[in-house]
Amino acid sequence: MWGSRVALRQLRRIAVGPLNITGSLTGNVQREMSTQRVYVTRQIPPDGLKILRESGQVQFELWDSDDTPVPRKELLNKVKGVDGLLCVLTEKIDAELLDAAGPNLKVLSTMSVGFDHLTLEELKKRGIRVGYTPDVLTDSVAELTVALLLTTSRRLIEATHEAKTGGWGTWRTLWLCGYELANSTVGIFGLGRIGVAIAERLAPFKVKKFIYTDVAPRPELASLINAEYVSFDEMAKQSDFLAVCCALTPETKEICNKNLFSKMKNNAIFINTSRGGVVNQEDLYEALSTGQIAGAGLDVTVPEPLPTNHPLFTLKNCVILPHIASASYSTRNAMSSLAANNLLLGLRGEPMIKELKL
Repeated sequence: MWGSRVALRQLRRIAVGPLNITGSLTGNVQREMSTQRVYVTRQIPPDGLKILRESGQVQFELWDSDDTPVPRKELLNKVKGVDGLLCVLTEKIDAELLDAAGPNLKVLSTMSVGFDHLTLEELKKRGIRVGYTPDVLTDSVAELTVALLLTTSRRLIEATHEAKTGGWGTWRTLWLCGYELANSTVGIFGLGRIGVAIAERLAPFKVKKFIYTDVAPRPELASLINAEYVSFDEMAKQSDFLAVCCALTPETKEICNKNLFSKMKNNAIFINTSRGGVVNQEDLYEALSTGQIAGAGLDVTVPEPLPTNHPLFTLKNCVILPHIASASYSTRNAMSSLAANNLLLGLRGEPMIKELKL
């Protein structure tokens, strides 16, 4: 279980700062380590690049763009012979790429909390250590989730459009009415750090009750927000607002489907800021277009980006964002710093700040 919010803040401070990693090394070891080659698959935020540049430990090359992912052919060529790889979630790290990299590759650091873009069994088979960036994006994701929930439930996108296009006429009694949080039941699917942080932010809105479901009860975390553990079906039936915060696993793939939506209230708001793959989007479209549920807010979809002609974009009661939950300057810099530090520590053979246990 995770500790207090104070502990999380301490972790952020550790992750953001550069490591003093060369001071106690002998000259021979420094020279050996300085020859380590690293490829960075994106122009990551400056704090992380600064850590790599000032480490004196690695020679790195990067795909110098933040607008477009590195082409697959280019990536397969650039990873040949590298000792370490720092990637983002747009890169598929699979057997093909690992074969191209060769036996020198010992450490992979992903600037993400999710790892469904990594073929974990291949990484484990080859003995490659994996670092990732949880914790540092908790506040940012929680804030965005609340913003998306309010935008969807209070129909802000519709209202902005009406104001801009001349739809704002005389005052009407039920025009653009939405649903408020006061006296509501909020369900959280997947109670972890982010789920707790969302509930903490929603509590001042006078939410009546928090409920959650997970693979098992999480009493320590639930006690922080006074949340009640319920079954998956009961969460669907009771929730006025349902926030999806679970990881994407074989068990959760498209678990939010017609079975879930058919049990939800017709005034319920569905919010997903976890992974697009946990939702069956055809079933969601059906639920929204028929009034089975009142609205949905999505920060994640399948695929990403979602094609502009996708049916979900035709619905007024569906708000879709381009996967920006962690998109604050401080959080993205913290993620890049943690990813860089994980990489350097892993290449030294030391424990990473955040290492995925394979």
